[in-house]
Amino acid sequence: MATSNNGVFLNQRKYILDMLQDAKMLHTKPTITPLDIKLRLDSSSKPFPTFTTYQKIVGKFIYLTITRPDITFVVSLLSQYMHAPTSQHLDLMKRILRYLKGTISRGIVMTRNRHTNIIGYTDSDWTGNALDRRSTTGYCMFVGGNLVSWKNKKQQVVTRSSAEAKYRAMASASCELI
Repeated sequence: MATSNNGVFLNQRKYILDMLQDAKMLHTKPTITPLDIKLRLDSSSKPFPTFTTYQKIVGKFIYLTITRPDITFVVSLLSQYMHAPTSQHLDLMKRILRYLKGTISRGIVMTRNRHTNIIGYTDSDWTGNALDRRSTTGYCMFVGGNLVSWKNKKQQVVTRSSAEAKYRAMASASCELI
């Protein structure tokens, strides 16, 4: 955490460095995105034999999302497979670690503003998960121009249209705003 007259900067630089060192990836080449846009997870990849390491690192990723909303989607994707990860999930986990290495100094800035307007943004993808055809809801909320809340979650039902998926996303975001 760093403070100035402009506000507060929150990041977890040391936590990321420790995580990279524990995973023996401190000297790997960084990547610029946490997720490959062409990635399609499937159930046919080779199962990961011991998943306690996977669970430990994904748990650390979940804690890291407190100050890193940019990895929230991909962490929620990995956390769906905590009890049955495959080699494909392990590769994705390594990609996130390489992304964190390249973006180690990122975080959240909380600035002092003259207003307290509450603004929310939401989006969804229709049947974005190829395995179960469920949509994903995502939103972020700002108070006074500062990011204060964000979420990314798979919807509980299979929606019949993109309009229904967006409606469910708006309903979830509205509850958060209230």
